[in-house]
Amino acid sequence: MSISLLRISPDNSKGEASPVDPIKLLSGQPKQMTDNKFTNTAENFFCGVWSSDTGKWNVNYEEDEFCYLISGKAIVTDADGEQETIVAGDAFVIPAGFSGTWETIGEAKKFYAIYEA
Repeated sequence: MSISLLRISPDNSKGEASPVDPIKLLSGQPKQMTDNKFTNTAENFFCGVWSSDTGKWNVNYEEDEFCYLISGKAIVTDADGEQETIVAGDAFVIPAGFSGTWETIGEAKKFYAIYEA
């Protein structure tokens, strides 16, 4: 059996739309679109394209996530109040155990790769 390369397009128009969980929501009414493009056979590694419009919500990561912001802007704030502004072209990792907030400014889109231990 041969293994083929899987190219991932930034198009997530065939993804699943969902609102942010109202319990986590701090501001706005952001709509998210997630298009998972790959899940490994162990079902603990996922990658695809995610987008959101303006809003801010609480996040608590149990997984490690690598992200590359394709477009837009976001502000990630940790539990101690330290902020990182993320803009298109930035690559970053949010490690398991991170707690804080995610704020999308306008519309933002990212590639993601998630690993769950």
